[in-house]
Amino acid sequence: MKAVRMHTRAGPEALVYEDAPTPEIGPGEVLVRVRAAGVTPTEFTWNSTFTTEDKKSRLPIIPAFEVAGTVGRVGSQASNLAVGDAVYGLLDFWRNGAAAEYVAARASDLAPKPNSLSFTYAAAVPLSGLTAWQSLFDYANLMEGETVLVHGAGGGVGTFAVQLAHWRGAHVFATCSKEKADLATSLGADRVIDYSSVRFQDELHGLDVVLDTVGGEVLENSWGVLRPGGSLVTIVGDAPEDTASKYGVRGFSILVKPNRKELVEIAGLIDTGELRPVVDAVFPLSHAREAYERGLRGHNRGKLVLKVGNEDE
Repeated sequence: MKAVRMHTRAGPEALVYEDAPTPEIGPGEVLVRVRAAGVTPTEFTWNSTFTTEDKKSRLPIIPAFEVAGTVGRVGSQASNLAVGDAVYGLLDFWRNGAAAEYVAARASDLAPKPNSLSFTYAAAVPLSGLTAWQSLFDYANLMEGETVLVHGAGGGVGTFAVQLAHWRGAHVFATCSKEKADLATSLGADRVIDYSSVRFQDELHGLDVVLDTVGGEVLENSWGVLRPGGSLVTIVGDAPEDTASKYGVRGFSILVKPNRKELVEIAGLIDTGELRPVVDAVFPLSHAREAYERGLRGHNRGKLVLKVGNEDE
């Protein structure tokens, strides 16, 4: 099969498009014929991208942990899927990804692809959609009528978080660049703050939830805008217990996990028009290096996606 691989631990400059062995599947796994894969630019900073869980090197590696495609082969103990099923999902971070014509995946990590989406757009959902869902609902327990601040509202996670918070019935504040303000508003933000001209910490206070996708000073300045007992969830930094205690709030630093049940719920919201992925650009598999380099430059509107082959629906 054709695949994008990296033979040494490095950045996108080390990616090569080449022939690679088609993966074998084990019990509980399926072989997915990849139609599209989502790009996560930071994955080359993760240990899991380059090693097994017991810290052994697994070079050469194949990146991209969001997949949309069709089931090509079914292993034993994977009775919930059949050959030909259209699926999408978030792959195990400690294994090879979907920047290839085929990928071996745990059947339990895959869900039926949203009927209303092409494979290209479906591949933009799993990591960002699950991260937003788990941050807002599993950790922060966001409820109808509460107030939430979403940092980085124009990015992959932020675009889903704004929509999910709006769907839940929360009052949504968002920070993003001036250029993405219209996007954030169209997704359900009640007020958008241009971070380049307004200090959000001077404008907001007493919030129930903050979702941080930016880190650094943005994270540090977010603790003080919460009400006592509020929740801060960060996906890019630390949430020390002593800091949370100082402000009288709850703090969570999270790493998204595959979750079939939540993917099914997200697909339902997409198919009823409550939720939509935002895709900034689509690249052919052979241009993966260009896609990852563009991602690392930042300021993307939503997700970048790799399209595999010529077929789509």
